[in-house]
Amino acid sequence: MRDKLPLIGGALLVIILIASASLFTVDQRQHAMVFQLGEIKEVIDEPGLKFKLPLIQNVRYFDKRILTMDTAEPERFITSEKKNVLVDHFVKWRIVDPRLYYESVAGDEARARTRLTQTVNAGLREEFGRRTVHDVVSGERELIMDQMRERADRDARTIGVQIVDVRLKRVDLPNEVSESVYRRMEAERKRVANELRSQGAAEAEKIRADADRQREVIVAEAYRSAQQVKGEGDAKATAIYAEAFGKNPSFYSFYRSLEAYRASFAGKEDVLVVDPSSDFFRFMKDAGGSVRN
Repeated sequence: MRDKLPLIGGALLVIILIASASLFTVDQRQHAMVFQLGEIKEVIDEPGLKFKLPLIQNVRYFDKRILTMDTAEPERFITSEKKNVLVDHFVKWRIVDPRLYYESVAGDEARARTRLTQTVNAGLREEFGRRTVHDVVSGERELIMDQMRERADRDARTIGVQIVDVRLKRVDLPNEVSESVYRRMEAERKRVANELRSQGAAEAEKIRADADRQREVIVAEAYRSAQQVKGEGDAKATAIYAEAFGKNPSFYSFYRSLEAYRASFAGKEDVLVVDPSSDFFRFMKDAGGSVRN
């Protein structure tokens, strides 16, 4: 029995080695590709514990997740105005056909990135070449990204890759172009501002002229109405005076004299030089005809 123990231990070791060489796991974040003697035997997308033939089969893994390809330095492109712009962008991509991906780029991620970079740069160069600086900076930026994604995705599908998104992080002008563009933009803004100011001044003059005309009309109508009311009031006052004088001439004469006295002696420092025997003082004399103190 003791002689058989080494044999049993050796058999168990061989079984363990064979099992470890035959079993492998597939993570949910990976594609697994089984090769047999250098040829693709199977592509496995489902996660779990899998089996392969030991020694003659081997497994390679490819990432299922969305990968990011970011430019280290901004790329230089030329617009339709023959002006250079610096573009900083990134691409989101993932492997959707592992077999085609391996057959196209030998499963080499660096080769895939090179291919995608060439495709995206060529597309951006064409899109920027059809547009002005204003269009690529703000006007049609979203349209450029959408068209670039669709175009790059069509080409990427030929190597088993899907382009999820293409984004422009920044679009700048080179230093040698920025100054001239800023000066031109400043001059254009000043021209627009001056034009708006002149239009505003013209409208202000028009409004002031119309207001002055309306003021003159309103004042003239008010003066006419005032004169009309004043004339009617004077006419009524004259009629009242005439009616009062006709009813009692002596009282009317007395009332008018009192009004004259009030107006003449209104100030304490006023001096009036009048003959005491004049008719002005007739209502201030007593029965003897002398002036009252």
